Amino acid sequence: MNCRVVVEAAVPVYDVESADEAVRIAISKTGEMLNPDLNYVEINMGDRHCPHCGETLDPAFLAADESLVALELEMTVFNVERDEHAARIARKEIGQRLENIPLDVLEIEEIPEESDDDAETSESTDDTDQSDAATTDDTDESGDVLPEFEELIDE
Repeated sequence: MNCRVVVEAAVPVYDVESADEAVRIAISKTGEMLNPDLNYVEINMGDRHCPHCGETLDPAFLAADESLVALELEMTVFNVERDEHAARIARKEIGQRLENIPLDVLEIEEIPEESDDDAETSESTDDTDQSDAATTDDTDESGDVLPEFEELIDE
């Protein structure tokens, strides 16, 4: 089973003047920590909502030129037994690179696997296309078979 796991990270950013600047710096900082080892992790701004009224808030909380930015880190985990296994793998892989940054699993979605019948059908189609190409390469416009390389050398 393959799963797509979304993990929320709280990234601290220092010496910023606006929430937009804090988000840009947090994404850049997180990208530097994850790359090149985990360059397949997608980094997005997190969604925050007011606990009382439900209104959407900025992903960055700014106070005294310091900010805490909510980011969503998305990765695909392959060959897992169940959802909890995928969550543990994602938290471990991301958490090893993002030291002292709290992580919380937001979403785990199972990715539907391609069936064997679909894979065989696409492979057999590719094989026939290649054999057709091979037969057309060996013939010229008149339909005659082109001579072999060794025959050309002998002449």
